[in-house]
Amino acid sequence: MGKSKFQTIVSVPNYLWETGYGRNNLFMGSCFTENVGKKMAELNHSVDINPFGILYNPMSVALGLEILMNKKVFSKNDLIRHGDLWHSFAHHGRFSALDENETLRNINDRIGLSSDYLKQADFLFITFGTAWIYRYKTSGEVVSNCHKIPAREFNRERLSVNDIVEKYTKLLKDLWKINPNLKILFTVSPIRHWKDGAIENQRSKATLLLAVEQLVQLFANDKCAYFPSYEIVMDELRDYRFYAEDMLHISDVAVNHIWEIFEENLIDAESRKWAKDVQKIRSAVNHKPFNKSSEEYYKFLCKTLKMCTDLESNSSDINLKLEKDYINVQLKEIRPE
Repeated sequence: MGKSKFQTIVSVPNYLWETGYGRNNLFMGSCFTENVGKKMAELNHSVDINPFGILYNPMSVALGLEILMNKKVFSKNDLIRHGDLWHSFAHHGRFSALDENETLRNINDRIGLSSDYLKQADFLFITFGTAWIYRYKTSGEVVSNCHKIPAREFNRERLSVNDIVEKYTKLLKDLWKINPNLKILFTVSPIRHWKDGAIENQRSKATLLLAVEQLVQLFANDKCAYFPSYEIVMDELRDYRFYAEDMLHISDVAVNHIWEIFEENLIDAESRKWAKDVQKIRSAVNHKPFNKSSEEYYKFLCKTLKMCTDLESNSSDINLKLEKDYINVQLKEIRPE
C-alpha cells in the first residue's frame, strides 16, 4: 500500500537496532503479538511466542516475565479447578487439562524452555491489549484469564499510567540484570476490547500509550522503543475493510500491512533478502502435487532440496532442517531404496 494523498501515513521511529536471522526473539502479550510473531516464525526466524498463551494486560505480562526470570516451578497449589479442568490464573486456557499433572507438565515444560530462551534473547516484543484487569477476590491476585469462572468472583479495575510505569521500571531493570543486551520493543494492540464499551476502550488504550511513552523516555531508545501498530491501524487503515467480520479484530490484509512496515524498519536488509528465498522454499514444501509419484514432482523436490542446501551454506543463521527432513521423506516415498 503506497503513499497517497488519500491516506495519512504514520511516521515510524528511527530504531537504533534491528533483528533478523541469528537473533532470538521473544514475543509476549495480546493476540496481535502472535500475528507478528507468527510472521517471523513462518520465515524461520528464531522466535518464542507467548509461553503463557495470550496475555492482555500489562500486569499479567509482567507476572509472566517474572516467572520466567525466576524459572518458577508450578505445583498443585498454583492451580484451580473449575468444571472438569485444571487451570492456572497465570496462563491462557490452552494450558488447561482434565488431569492436574498434565496441566502442570504443560506449564512447567514450557516455562523451562522459555526461561532459558529469555536469558539468551536478543529482542523482547511486548504488546499491551488493555489496561483493565480482573482480580480474584479469594486471593487478590491479578488473573490473566478468568477461565469462565463467574464474574462475581472477581473485582474489575483499570490500571493507571503510574501503576504500569512503576511496575515496569523495576521489571525492566531486573530483565537487564539477567540479560544486559536485551532490546525491548513495546506495542499497543489495535484490536478493540468492545466489552469495555467504546469510551472505556479508548481510555484504556490511552493509558497504555501514555505508560509506554514514559517508559521509553525513561530508558532511552538504546534500551527500549515503541512500534506504532495502534496508530497505523487507526490512521493509515482508517476503514472497516481492514477489520475481520466481528469489526473488532483486524483482517489478514491489515496484519500484512503492519508486518511490511515492521519488517522494513526492524529487520536488517540481509535478513529481508534471505527471507524471500525462505518464503519460496516454504511455498514449495507446502505445494500439493496432482501426482506425488510423478517424475516431475521428484525433480521439483530435488530442486527444492538444493535450494535449502544452498541457502544454509550462504547463511549459517538459517535453519531449514524441518523442510529438508520433509523433502527427504517425500523423496524416499517416490523412490524407496
